[in-house]
Amino acid sequence: MSILLIFLLGAIDSLGTPLVKDVPNDEGGNIMVSWQAVKENNEIDGYDIYRSEETGSFEKIASTDKWTTQFIDNNALTGKTYRYQISALGKDEIVARSEVSEPVKSTGQWFHTARFNILIGFIIYSMILLWFIYHARKGKDMYIRKIAGLDALDEAVGRATEMGKPILYVPGLSSIADIATIASLNILSRVAKKAAEYNTTLLVPNRNPVVFTVAQEVVKAAHADAGRPDTYNPDNVYFITGNQFAYVAAVCGTMVRQKPATNLFLGYFWAESLILAETGASTGAIQIAGTDSVFQLPFFITTCDYTLIGEELYAASAYLSREPLLMGSLKGQDWGKIFIFVILIIGSALTLFGFEQILALFNT
Repeated sequence: MSILLIFLLGAIDSLGTPLVKDVPNDEGGNIMVSWQAVKENNEIDGYDIYRSEETGSFEKIASTDKWTTQFIDNNALTGKTYRYQISALGKDEIVARSEVSEPVKSTGQWFHTARFNILIGFIIYSMILLWFIYHARKGKDMYIRKIAGLDALDEAVGRATEMGKPILYVPGLSSIADIATIASLNILSRVAKKAAEYNTTLLVPNRNPVVFTVAQEVVKAAHADAGRPDTYNPDNVYFITGNQFAYVAAVCGTMVRQKPATNLFLGYFWAESLILAETGASTGAIQIAGTDSVFQLPFFITTCDYTLIGEELYAASAYLSREPLLMGSLKGQDWGKIFIFVILIIGSALTLFGFEQILALFNT
């Protein structure tokens, strides 16, 4: 009995007072609780963590094994004051209890101090972007490498006009939330304006209802910008079905029956890409495709005359319009990528020559 009493007294002393603090660099709602382990931990089974509000009673909120001496309470309310107490369990009963902790409350932080390097990178990138936008607005000529697929758009529209046949424009099969679809609608505006100037029929079948509505407005606005609002035919921009292969079957039927002189497949595509492109190739149409789906690019490359690969689709708006804000943004992004590439090269070299301590300064 005396041995057990000595053990209990020792255990009580060893638990002491829990250390509590707000977890740093979070949005709030997290409090870290740590305590001293019982020295003779072979005699205990684990720990219970109790919590009370500033004026309330203690309630058990969690249990840990005997090797754990730290716990994060992620159910705390931000801005509310709490106190904590730890109990050591031995043979299903409490054999030791800690003192009550100091009051603590959780708060959220506006900035993650461990990610200061990301802030520096963001500032540098923003400065590069703003510098190019500024010079673009000043009228500085900015070089953008040739993109054959975009240069061929005017030729493709002109070919359809000369042959007296329609242009088929497929804006992908994805939703308006997909960036490739947004890029495709930007190109559609340019194509629709050129088709309106030449009085050429433009067919735009859609699979997504929202994309259909936006495409109608884009084509209508393009006709107005071309000074030919009377030539806009809402029946040429139409919705087919939300079913993937039913939609593809309908589009392929249009290609076979009306034999468009130009087929444009721009947006996000899935398994139907090869079916569309093969059918269009069989009708003798000139075909321009573009997507950021790496799985469908090989099919378009082998069956289409021109293919926009990945970010070439995103760059189309700036490339076609030469609008200063878009041109400056595009050049700024390119130089931002160069900056990141240089950082990667320097980091690789430092690692190769054993300067990991320098790299540690930039770790998140």
